[in-house]
Amino acid sequence: MKESFKKYLPHIVAFVLFTVLSFAYFFPVLEGKVLKANDSIVAKVNMEEIAEYRNETGEEALWTNSIFGGMPAYLISTKYPGNLFSYVNKVLQVYGRPVAFVFLSMLSFYIMLLLFGVNPWLAIVGACAYGFSPYLIQVIAAGHNTKSLALAYAPLVVGGVHYAYQKDLLKGCIIFAVALALEIGANHPQITYYLAISLMVYVIAQFIYSIKQKTIASFIKKSLVLLIPIILGVCVNFGNLYTTYEYGKYSMRGKSDLVANHENVSEGLDKDYITQWSYGVGETMNLLIPNFKGGSSKPFDSNSETAKALRKNNNASYLSMFQKYWGDQPMTEGPNYLGAIMAFLFVLGIIILKGPEKWWLLIATALSILLAWGHNFMWFTDIFIDHFPGYNKFRAVTMILTIAQLCVPLMGILALKEFFTGTMTDAEKRKSLFIATGVVGGLTLLFTIIPSLAGSFLNSYESEYPEWLTTALIADRKDLLVSDSLRSLAFVILTAVVLFLSLKKKINIQSACILIGVLVFADLWFVDKRYLGSDKFEMASKYEQSFSPTTANNYILQDKSEYRVLNLAVSTFNDNSTTSYFHHSVGGYHGAKMKRYQELIDSAIYKDLSLFSKASQSATTVGDLLPAVEQMSIINMLNTKYIIYNNDAPPIQNTFANGNAWFVDKATLVDNANEEIAKIQVIDPKNEAVIDKKFSQQVTKQSFQRDEEDHIELTSYQPNRLVYKYSANSDQLAVFSEIYYPKGWTCYVDGKETEHFRADYVLRAAVLPAGTHEVVFEFKPKSYYTGNTISLASSLILVLAIAGMIAKKYVGKKDKKEN
Repeated sequence: MKESFKKYLPHIVAFVLFTVLSFAYFFPVLEGKVLKANDSIVAKVNMEEIAEYRNETGEEALWTNSIFGGMPAYLISTKYPGNLFSYVNKVLQVYGRPVAFVFLSMLSFYIMLLLFGVNPWLAIVGACAYGFSPYLIQVIAAGHNTKSLALAYAPLVVGGVHYAYQKDLLKGCIIFAVALALEIGANHPQITYYLAISLMVYVIAQFIYSIKQKTIASFIKKSLVLLIPIILGVCVNFGNLYTTYEYGKYSMRGKSDLVANHENVSEGLDKDYITQWSYGVGETMNLLIPNFKGGSSKPFDSNSETAKALRKNNNASYLSMFQKYWGDQPMTEGPNYLGAIMAFLFVLGIIILKGPEKWWLLIATALSILLAWGHNFMWFTDIFIDHFPGYNKFRAVTMILTIAQLCVPLMGILALKEFFTGTMTDAEKRKSLFIATGVVGGLTLLFTIIPSLAGSFLNSYESEYPEWLTTALIADRKDLLVSDSLRSLAFVILTAVVLFLSLKKKINIQSACILIGVLVFADLWFVDKRYLGSDKFEMASKYEQSFSPTTANNYILQDKSEYRVLNLAVSTFNDNSTTSYFHHSVGGYHGAKMKRYQELIDSAIYKDLSLFSKASQSATTVGDLLPAVEQMSIINMLNTKYIIYNNDAPPIQNTFANGNAWFVDKATLVDNANEEIAKIQVIDPKNEAVIDKKFSQQVTKQSFQRDEEDHIELTSYQPNRLVYKYSANSDQLAVFSEIYYPKGWTCYVDGKETEHFRADYVLRAAVLPAGTHEVVFEFKPKSYYTGNTISLASSLILVLAIAGMIAKKYVGKKDKKEN
């Protein structure tokens, strides 16, 4: 019994410690406070209609009209009940967000290190290094929940693959399958994609060493077997993956139907958009020195030299315009600091480690840095954008530094393992320690002594500022660099001293682990607090007030019909306010809106808004704006009944909106998307519909006779089911003010399926027979239902595999006892 307890003691300590540290960092949650993060608020806003429908019906809406006129709900909020491991994920987050993110990150990294054969006490040190990595804390602070969860599960995926190759193939495969199911289920494809890149490097390293050691047959066998957990992990999440893949073709990540008039494009996102956030080459030093480029895009403190200079020159009110950060990115929440200690141990690992793990970790880290440079190393970035499938679907290439975020502490802990228990002689250890200390410590010391090596300390546009201001900016940023250089130098020297003392047998290994763990935690904790402190939390009651209706919202909510709202009091198409929480919005905030809708915004809607803006410059009353509103044909065809120009005032009620559906006299057929989007800007959509010739079989004539008594109206609304009633004396071409999406929407006339097609670039249309009839649009995408079935079957197979492994272990122990 005592032996058993002793065996499990480190794991119990680890679990308790991870729990205590996670809650300690986010202690405001124990006071009933919640983290006020921008993206979490946006997510809540965007999913309100979906959640309301789910609560009322117990079903998934799969579509929402809350943002950008309407779009699939897959990337907003959709549950896939066939994925049984989604329930496992829910249980693992029992501590709640954001506590669960840090706890799971530490637990996952800890298990990974155990699978790499690392001593549990040393594994705790590595777990803290990963769980409190500043980038993860910044991600949590921003409310990027799916990214946080994907980062949390990533180490476990790596651990499963390594264990399968190096220890036990069957157990490793099952760990890998479960971890991959959870990783993909986190629903952040970009992080998972980068994780796959790092694992590709791992497999290549193993392949090269198998050739060298003449074990190629074993490598091939294991690699083929490892395809099974990959298939299982994918299939468990097939519902989510299938719908996302299907929608991706029509989203911003898909290929445009427009013929581009510029070269800097790929079959996914534009290259400029992909590399807009690129790490500067010099900015890479942030991995070692957090404030190397000023840290974050936050203003200077009131006691800074910049603040003093502004006050002295009667410009104190402009302090918020000047930020600490002076790197190459447009702005940043903070640096990808990996910890001075882990950076130091990484260099030590390069020196003392042997074998494929060393080269995998080194190459993967270097690759992530080179790709993070983006447009600063464009020829290399172009190779991946043009030739690596899927790479062109993701923006913000700096995110690939998450590979380094995992690899650097892993290399550091493996280096400590080798240093403490490896076969090196004391002389070799001493030499390696001196070299690593000299390289990393010397680098930090160099920038302490000669900070100007970092650059000018000015952003490109700041050189034109008056000398009194640039002098203050340089002084502040130089001070940030020097103080953090000294800080990193101190942590490197203290860690080197601990290792030297252990080498001299002045302290034992366990004491050395504890001391290094304390240093690692102290290093990261105080840097983390720069980006996510207690000031980021507020009482739940106050948080809920963020979703209180404005004066404009309250006015509009009195209208119980179905309509859209255009909010010009905010950044309409980057709207993170509550517009979509209360209404169906023309705008919104989402990174994967439909591509055609974005093209409509860029080419047509902005023209309408410019009409309104021009009219508002000379308007003295709301009535003066109405002629401009009448001319906003695209806004009107989207059934924009209300225009908010001031959140604290009643909105403009747009009597010119086309309504939920209408009949048109004329169908104009065009040859391609370019003609389609050009034509809708010169016609009156109330009377004419522009239709691509690919739908010519559905539109057999181009003119329709409307009578005064012909009418069509929406009689019932649900996000995934719309019911219309109409009466017409002859066949009519009806245009519906709903976004066209070909994968899932079905049109029925009196219960009989009827073809519908796209009109006016983004809307739905159908030719309806004469008489009085009911039209129903239902959204039931086959991808969702088929995907759920496959997810359920795959989940059951994986559950049975886990049960089989447990049963085998239990039976094996029982047989040993009997023998």
